Amino acid sequence: MNKILCITAALAMGLASASAATLAQQADSAYMAEDYPRAADLYSRSIAEEGPAADTWYNLGNAHWRQGHAGQAIIGYERALLVDPSHADARTNLNFVRTKIQDLPEDDSAFLSNLHDSITAWMSPDAWAWTALVLFLAVAGMAALYIFSPGVMARKTGFFGGIALLFLCVYSIVVASRTASAVDRHNHAVVVVPTTLLSSTPKASQSATDKVVAIHEGTKVEIVDSVMAPGAEGSEQWYDVKINNSTRAWLKAKDVERI
Repeated sequence: MNKILCITAALAMGLASASAATLAQQADSAYMAEDYPRAADLYSRSIAEEGPAADTWYNLGNAHWRQGHAGQAIIGYERALLVDPSHADARTNLNFVRTKIQDLPEDDSAFLSNLHDSITAWMSPDAWAWTALVLFLAVAGMAALYIFSPGVMARKTGFFGGIALLFLCVYSIVVASRTASAVDRHNHAVVVVPTTLLSSTPKASQSATDKVVAIHEGTKVEIVDSVMAPGAEGSEQWYDVKINNSTRAWLKAKDVERI
């Protein structure tokens, strides 16, 4: 009886794997046939069943862009880069789509922050983890050189080289940890409607003293907080958002989708 159960379980696992692979193949075929709505649906189902693979998010972004959905395309590319910051095609297409949207806020991030983001994009989280391990072994080697070498120059090399490699090792660990956990952080969102309004207060009806600014599909915002406020059809959720590091306002949660 146990043997029959094991065989049944193995067959079920094999059929599940075949089904998941078929979804990806069907999505690729639909995309090549220019059936982009079907391709987008199949890529979404593949992500739900197989997990958040960077290539699948990238392909989903392409399918949305082909349909003229700039906001959803940006979300696909951004999610691909959360899974794998080194995905060059996703970054290239993301930068391209950003040149086509109506609002492109000026980047006012600090130089060191931009440098860190550029370095993070060199490798995937797994590659950063392996780099940290190699650097740790190199630090151990430098420590052995400092402790056991009889020569002064060799000891100096082991000491100062070990300090430098230790710094790089710690930095690699930090980058690996942050990039690996980025998939679970959903504090950024993208506007997915043609136009939405940034307001100084979270309410549907605006007074003459309220500041209201229109932003358009594809604009990326950082979510700071959220509240429920009275609306035309009952309570609705509003997000307190930042655009870049300077502009802060409220917008309706239904007009954006979290990355």
